[in-house]
Amino acid sequence: MSVERIKADIAYLASDRLEGRGPGTRGEELTTDYIAGEFKKAGLKPLGQRGTYLQPMPLVRVATSPRSTLRASRGKDAIDLVPEEDFSGTSHMQTELEEFDAEAVFVGHGITAPEFDWDDYKGIDVKGKVVVLFTNEPPSDDPKFFGGNALTYYGRWTFKFEEAARRGAKACFIIHTNQTAGYPYSVVRPLDGAQLKRDPDLPALAFAGWLTRAAGDKVLGLSGHRVDEALKAADTKGFKAFRLGVHLQGRISTRLEKMVSNNVVGMVEGSDPKLKDEAVIFTAHWDHLGVDRAVVGDSIYNGAADNATGCGILLELARTWSAQTPRPKRSAIFLAVTAEEKGLLGSKYYAQNPIVPLDKTALDINFDMILPLGTPESVVVTGADRTTAWPTVQAVAQKHHLEIEADQRAHLGIFYRSDHFSMARAGVPAFSVGTGMKIRGKPADYARQAIQEFNDKRYHSPQDEVQADWDYSGLAVLAAFAFDVARDVANADRLPTWNPGDEFHPGRKKNGMK
Repeated sequence: MSVERIKADIAYLASDRLEGRGPGTRGEELTTDYIAGEFKKAGLKPLGQRGTYLQPMPLVRVATSPRSTLRASRGKDAIDLVPEEDFSGTSHMQTELEEFDAEAVFVGHGITAPEFDWDDYKGIDVKGKVVVLFTNEPPSDDPKFFGGNALTYYGRWTFKFEEAARRGAKACFIIHTNQTAGYPYSVVRPLDGAQLKRDPDLPALAFAGWLTRAAGDKVLGLSGHRVDEALKAADTKGFKAFRLGVHLQGRISTRLEKMVSNNVVGMVEGSDPKLKDEAVIFTAHWDHLGVDRAVVGDSIYNGAADNATGCGILLELARTWSAQTPRPKRSAIFLAVTAEEKGLLGSKYYAQNPIVPLDKTALDINFDMILPLGTPESVVVTGADRTTAWPTVQAVAQKHHLEIEADQRAHLGIFYRSDHFSMARAGVPAFSVGTGMKIRGKPADYARQAIQEFNDKRYHSPQDEVQADWDYSGLAVLAAFAFDVARDVANADRLPTWNPGDEFHPGRKKNGMK
């Protein structure tokens, strides 16, 4: 593994020339051309459309007009909320205008989880109403109750919108707090996004968005409640949803634009005449946020850590895998996906339209937002322990003198926030590889402080740029670790699966595996 090649890939992908790598932009063309070019140099077989490396994906770009209006009222009292400053989000209807005037209902965390004897919607009908809730889930130290400290999918904002739509709600507003979201409001503030084409047979929200904490206090305050009090109630076992006695009236104007964005995909064929029809897969998202609102005089959201680093690792793995002799029995797919920042859309599309059938896909190893902090002595592989590939992962970690470390950000639901989740949801054993907190030659709290500083000052901002003091050595270490895991799986007698009883095991069985 060449540290210098990884560094050069990152430098180019994070440069201003690529204009933040926004899907459907000139930046996308430059990015996908570069990745495809590197795949070709490495000798990968193109798996895209018409003999190219590109898998096109139809998208709908949606942008909420800043002239959209939202009013909360109770009797004669009314509050007008301002787009971006007080609320953000988009309509899921994919229409130019959505209007609603409906009663608001507070539904806690918006969770229905019968296996945990928890139902925030119990005893209340929200059809045609606006639900107001918090992201995250009830606090727990018990692994058998909402996964203990680790956030489950019930806590993710995507689940909140999905469940509200299933319940027939007209709109859904998540009250943002740094505590429950795990990131500042600036991350969810943008009014634009992208969506896969809507299935008219499935329910959709007229508006799915966020309220700032201050706006949440204003809306709840109309009925005599406060954010802190409401969150405490939502966290309490036996919580019951309640009507706020508040009406939310919205007029949401949306600019719609059909567009096509591309996954980039190539393959190195396996050596076994039969097993080469099966494959391991490496993934990393190439997209970031493009050009947007200026922060400290800079409007290009370069996405150096997020996720030029992951792409650099992916490209180096492609080169190294293609060059090895002999090649493993199974094939290897290298997939750079688009629109991760829009909701894991590129990986979701691939999982719905796989080039190698999912029942023949052995394992997905993903790379996302890895800070170049130096040589790691520990590695994070959250989710690997839930698969039958776990003994292989453990053995390879020992070989590379890497301690397997519990994810210290599991409470933020990191497992459900990157592209391996799309593959896992489709039944494929999948996990991301990341640096642990132990960095050779650094103080014990060095990595933790660096990650916190990045999240506070650079995450999803133009300040996520290449830093002069970055030490790229660890990226090659992680690449070599992932390489050996994948090679062992590619040569194994059997394909791995999820452990019996795991939430993703039914998906693997659906694909025809036990």
